[in-house]
Amino acid sequence: MNLKTAYKEKTIPALRKELSVDNDLAVPRIEKVVVNVGVGKTLKDPKFLEAIIEDLKRITGQSPVKTLAKKSVAGFKIRQNQVVGLMVTLRGKRMYDFVEKLIKVALPRVRDFKGLSSKSFDGKGNYNIGFREQIVFPETLREHIEHIFGLEANIQTNTDDDRQALALLKSLGFPFHGN
Repeated sequence: MNLKTAYKEKTIPALRKELSVDNDLAVPRIEKVVVNVGVGKTLKDPKFLEAIIEDLKRITGQSPVKTLAKKSVAGFKIRQNQVVGLMVTLRGKRMYDFVEKLIKVALPRVRDFKGLSSKSFDGKGNYNIGFREQIVFPETLREHIEHIFGLEANIQTNTDDDRQALALLKSLGFPFHGN
C-alpha cells in the first residue's frame, strides 16, 4: 500500500478521532515538500553545480530551480544574480513518493539515526529535516557521486498547529524520538 492510499484509508479516520474533527477535509494533510540545496562551495566550480543538479534530479524526479542572490555581499564573495542555491517543490504523486522514500529508505540509512526531533517544527505546522549527505537516498549511486553535499527537506502542511502536524506525521510513519 502506498502512502497516499494509506493516508486516505487509515490516517484520515484515525486523525478525525484523535483530533475530534467532524469533516475529512478538516484533517491535516501535507500540501507540498520543498527540497533545498545551498551551493555556496560551488561558486568557483561550475561542474560541481551541474553534478548537484543531476543528483537532485535523480533524488526528486524533477528539475531544480536555481535561486539567485538578491544583492552582492563582499564578505561571502557573492555577486548579485549569482546562483546560491537549488530548490525543488514537490506536489501530488511525486510528493507522496518522495515522502514514502524518505520514511522507508533515506532516514533508516542516516548514520547514528535515533529518530526525528519534534522540535524541528517552525510554529506554523511545517517540519524541516536536514541531511548532511545526499548518499542516504538510493538514487545516488556510488559511481555517480562526484561531490558530497547536504540538503534540506521542508514538509509543509495545511495546518498552523504544530501539535496537529506532529500527529499527522506520526500517523504517516515518521520515526520521531520515543515513538
